[in-house]
Amino acid sequence: MTDRPLTLMAVHAHPDDEATGTGGVLARYAAEGIRTVLVTCTDGGCGDGPGGVKPGDPGHDPAAVALMRRQELQASCDVLKISDLEMLGYADSGMMGWPSNDAPGSFWQTPVEEGAARLADLMRHYRPDVVVTYDENGFYGHPDHIQAHRITMAALEMTELTPKVYWTTMPRSGMQRFGEIMREFQPDMPEPDPAEAAAMAKIGLPDDEITTWVDATAFSDQKFDALAAHASQGENIFFLRMGKERFRELMGVETFLRVQDPTGETVPENDLFAGLR
Repeated sequence: MTDRPLTLMAVHAHPDDEATGTGGVLARYAAEGIRTVLVTCTDGGCGDGPGGVKPGDPGHDPAAVALMRRQELQASCDVLKISDLEMLGYADSGMMGWPSNDAPGSFWQTPVEEGAARLADLMRHYRPDVVVTYDENGFYGHPDHIQAHRITMAALEMTELTPKVYWTTMPRSGMQRFGEIMREFQPDMPEPDPAEAAAMAKIGLPDDEITTWVDATAFSDQKFDALAAHASQGENIFFLRMGKERFRELMGVETFLRVQDPTGETVPENDLFAGLR
């Protein structure tokens, strides 16, 4: 036995990602006395600036945006009761195909081994029992999400640690419901072109392939408030338009694919720490 607390480490790409996919588990496990560690890989400088000014438009200052988003991230961490925030500080790479993908110092241009070595040092320090990040496609193809996946898996190989490892996902049934709600709130939303629709259809997993369903409904208001803390990006955070009741209905249960497990626990499971306590 050890006095070291059970520890969850979530590795995310940008400020606000911590709330979208894992806000529920971060809040729930913090409330259960588990140490929660958030690693945010980029500075979020490719987000919207004050007044909604877009990256690449006149008046968009990535450094100023990064500072604003750092403050919002801390506010989100306070809402979720996150124990420890670590920022790797790489430049936001922007969406796939943006010129910022190729910028020196961007996360997408950073050698995987470099990012992984820094993350491995954090893993050795915190010794997480559970690690959460994205799948190999970064859930929806964002370069910084893909890179976060790559450095996380490489960092695990660099350490002697054997935590349970999870990738965030969504059930296909939930993706369908999300699409219905988007159309409800945006009735004039154009139908996606066939290529975009085909790509969307590949996001998430069939329900029966999801290994882990964590009920964080009791913490959905915290999750909503954590998203709302990222006020500068509100135009891009569709979930905030739902209100807390509809948000709870759609986002109260968080789902994961378990990809490494030293405990032998059967799946499906309803607790990231199943077999560890």
